[in-house]
Amino acid sequence: MSQVQESIDVDVPVSQAYNQWTQFESFPEFMNGVDSITQVGETRNHWVVTVGGQTREFDTEIAEQHPDERVAWKSVDGDVGHAGVVTFHRLGDNQTRVTVQMDWNPEGLVEKVGAAVGVDDRQVKADLKRFKSFIESRPSETGAWRGDVPAGGQGTTEAHDSSI
Repeated sequence: MSQVQESIDVDVPVSQAYNQWTQFESFPEFMNGVDSITQVGETRNHWVVTVGGQTREFDTEIAEQHPDERVAWKSVDGDVGHAGVVTFHRLGDNQTRVTVQMDWNPEGLVEKVGAAVGVDDRQVKADLKRFKSFIESRPSETGAWRGDVPAGGQGTTEAHDSSI
């Protein structure tokens, strides 16, 4: 099992950073190696990624989500076994710390070597830098999903806005 934990401070309010992060289909705009994400249910997404030159597909399920605080996920089907959480920490009215922690099982020699020498750590750090540029370069987020998903539960749709 490989583990990555990285943080970055972004100069936007916590709700703007959180709202943008819930727009999974925008991830290819700032995450290298993410080819596409398709939302296939309220809490399920289908990912296509390129890892070590190989295309992989998998589904993730939101395991827990609380507006302006955290989004946790786990893979439920496909080529890549992983889980993670992103948390949002208000540092000021217009500054937020975004922290990503991921655990994953590297497959094959290329991925195992990459994990051993820290390629995945550098990738997440670079992705967070691109997220910072992405979110700070626009006047507002591209949409929001403000539903709550209790740990081990199902999401609510009370405050849903998907405007991408």
